[in-house]
Amino acid sequence: QVRLVESGGGLVQAGGSLRLSCTASGRTFTTAAMGWFRQSPGKEREFVAAMTWRGKNTYYADAVKGRFAISGENDRGTVYLQMNSLKPEDTAVYLCAATTLNYPHGNYYQAAIKYDSWGQGTQVTVSS
Repeated sequence: QVRLVESGGGLVQAGGSLRLSCTASGRTFTTAAMGWFRQSPGKEREFVAAMTWRGKNTYYADAVKGRFAISGENDRGTVYLQMNSLKPEDTAVYLCAATTLNYPHGNYYQAAIKYDSWGQGTQVTVSS
């Protein structure tokens, strides 16, 4: 089992930036990829970005491409989400997730059901 703890959320004005961190502990050597999702009240959990540890392949939702960047370090211990040019519609709880499986196509990493470990989330609020 992998335990995930997010940090870095907060309140920011539109156009600003935030950097989220997700620190993994436990059986981190089993993780194949990590991702970020977000969820707003009354909405389904939405894919934001993912990164595989093998090859460091990255995948992004269309809504954040060019504005957000996912990266990782510490041999599968930490993953970041750099968020630039934030918009009010980016307001949500951001959750970190990990999966132990390597999938053949990037589309698989966009599905929340493909992940088996989740953090509690960190709130990001963007004011207009």
